[in-house]
Amino acid sequence: MNSLQKKTSGVRMWVLVWGLGLAGQICWNMENQWFNTFVYSKIGKNPSIITGMLICSALATTFATFFFGTWADRTGKRRVFVSVGYILWGIFTICFGLTEFISKDMYLLAAVAVVLADTVMSFFGSMGNDAGYNTWTTDIMTDKNRGQIGAALATQPVLGTILGTVVGGLLVGEDDNYMRLFVVMGVFVILFGIISMLFMSKADDVPPSKRGSFIKQFLSVFNFKRFFTLKELVWVNLINTVFFIGFNVYFAYMGNYIIYYLGYTADMMGIIEAVPLVLAMLTAIPMSFLINKNKHIPLSVFAIITNIIGLLIVAPITPDMVDNTKLFDFRLWLGIFLVGVGYIGILQVTKVWTKQLYPADSKGQFEGIWILFFVLFPMIGGSFIGEAVVKTSGVVITNELSGQLEYIPNGNVFLVGAAIIALSIVPLLMTVKHFKKRVAEK
Repeated sequence: MNSLQKKTSGVRMWVLVWGLGLAGQICWNMENQWFNTFVYSKIGKNPSIITGMLICSALATTFATFFFGTWADRTGKRRVFVSVGYILWGIFTICFGLTEFISKDMYLLAAVAVVLADTVMSFFGSMGNDAGYNTWTTDIMTDKNRGQIGAALATQPVLGTILGTVVGGLLVGEDDNYMRLFVVMGVFVILFGIISMLFMSKADDVPPSKRGSFIKQFLSVFNFKRFFTLKELVWVNLINTVFFIGFNVYFAYMGNYIIYYLGYTADMMGIIEAVPLVLAMLTAIPMSFLINKNKHIPLSVFAIITNIIGLLIVAPITPDMVDNTKLFDFRLWLGIFLVGVGYIGILQVTKVWTKQLYPADSKGQFEGIWILFFVLFPMIGGSFIGEAVVKTSGVVITNELSGQLEYIPNGNVFLVGAAIIALSIVPLLMTVKHFKKRVAEK
């Protein structure tokens, strides 16, 4: 155990792991979930705007992770990037909501402003969460706590989704008050940025790792020669890419599917997603013990298959099959539960798996590699495919006031997502010999 791991073990470490992680995931959830419904409610029911947001956000996130990850490696001052990043993240979350007040007659300007605001918010969110927080959790991971940290990192997105959708739905309410949501969430993230300034110390920093000039070190990560020598890491990242391309096909439209296709209100949508995910989250506990026993491969197979089954249950549901005045529908809740189990499982396993394979002198930069395969490639690929599915096979209506076509997602996004996720079995099979060899050599 290194000096950082010794100094940060205990209650303070877990308070920071859970507090910062959960605050970050609630904010990411708001971007992934409520920004999309905000666009449909306040700007226009056009999936092209969502595609633009996803792609620009992914590009900003990826660049920021590489840039600030390199900077963090060179200085070793993880805490600075966490604190400053979280505070700016919260500020620009509030600024995003101001796009609502652009005149409805200036549709193009509003659409561009939404995309730009989301991009800036993602840039600083990645500084605090990806380059700062995620790299810090890699620093403190040991053989004894990797399952527990992996469980925390995997359940936080689900908890973030639960809290973000339930609280977000209550804040938005039936009157679609999105500005109230963005102000509350923005202040929440700023608060944790301030808390990190108070509770993180020099014990959370690491020795600087400088390899030439900043530019040389920054560009060195784009020399993928070193990365491709780490074959197990390559295949694990490809599992993420394929799985999350499928995930991004449907997830960006799940809220709008429940609200605008099935006919539930925004606050009901939050509960419909949250309760099954609470139950799904409980599976992270046994999974953490299995990860500590190196059961990465069977857990990944289980997660992929379970996720696909959940999507196949949700896909056939149509408005006439649900009573949208009542919260509970067995098929819808069961499908979301299984989707959640699969999502938690693959994220929990691969988060730990990749962190075990990072070079010791480049953890910050290799978080950038993770972002490439987990965020950039999946969001670009998934958003284009999702938009095409919604526009070609969704419900198309004409807005009576503006005359513009509006596109409502239906179950087809889940079917296409499931088909793509099934392909992630291929890179998983390619990891087997590398994984077994590494475990045997320990």
